[in-house]
Amino acid sequence: MDTTDKQVEKTGSNGPSLTREQFMSAYYDMLLIRRFEEKAGQLYGMSLIGGFCHLYIGQEAVVVGIQMGLREGDKLITSYRDHGQMLVAGMTPRGVMAELTGRATGYSHGKGGSMHMFSREKNFYGGHGIVGAQVALGIGLAFANKYRGTDEVAVAYFGDGAANQGQVYESFNLAALHKLPCIFVIENNRYGMGTSIERASAAHELYKNGEPWGIPGRRVDGMDVAAVHEAACEAVAHCRAGKGPYLLEMMTYRYRGHSMSDPAKYRSREEVDEVRKNHDPIEHVKHVLLDAGVDEETLKAMDVKVKAIVNDAADFAQTSPEPDPSELYTDVVLEA
Repeated sequence: MDTTDKQVEKTGSNGPSLTREQFMSAYYDMLLIRRFEEKAGQLYGMSLIGGFCHLYIGQEAVVVGIQMGLREGDKLITSYRDHGQMLVAGMTPRGVMAELTGRATGYSHGKGGSMHMFSREKNFYGGHGIVGAQVALGIGLAFANKYRGTDEVAVAYFGDGAANQGQVYESFNLAALHKLPCIFVIENNRYGMGTSIERASAAHELYKNGEPWGIPGRRVDGMDVAAVHEAACEAVAHCRAGKGPYLLEMMTYRYRGHSMSDPAKYRSREEVDEVRKNHDPIEHVKHVLLDAGVDEETLKAMDVKVKAIVNDAADFAQTSPEPDPSELYTDVVLEA
């Protein structure tokens, strides 16, 4: 039975169903992020990626579900765990991987690396290394949208480790005061840099953090792309209607350490295995599609295609030239 234009029942409890076509698109996008990050981890282990590298493995449903609720012109900004946001924004795997390896063909010409690349063309305003700093910049993007008279929204991603930073609360205040169209997305993966949320925050319901400023908040199953999409649509509609900011707490999980240098010994292997086995966002969508009648060979072919794209990006990055030494002085000071 063809269910392309019909809704497919999902197993989650937080949102409405998506069409099979939407689930297929989400499956592809999440696979691309997963395979890209796995390859980035390999290249880091081969010393082809320098500096820091924070992988997004396990959290794919968050960015994919939110991006499905946005449209062209909406703006994104996030922290250093940023590769997933780049890919769903439409930045090419080749360009992102080239930047990770410090090549001239990368989005920041090899000078930004994993933590500091951006694309104005794709309305992605960067990964940022200072914890919580991007939130204040995010409301600046939202202010620009409102000032120009558009109904575009800005999405500011940050983690549970940044949720109690002072500039985050200052941003809440200004966004609420000026009714800025900003969606604050807390990616609560349960651990900051080696510290669980229970040990780092007196408040455990982070979606309520905007209540003093009247910012509505919602906690969402961040491992369920359909639930994320439904919540994103609600937040986007709220912002486009001129009602001010919205706060989403995405309950998610990262499978790897905080960064590639983190052995993640502060949690048990059993905990990680349990999430992988019972809550993996990609496996969840796979089962939904199989139950809807999608052939398993179709999904395997999609994975083969994604792996080829990622391998091509890695080959492109490794064969691209490094920046000319003269580039050290460009893009630093603007003489006007």
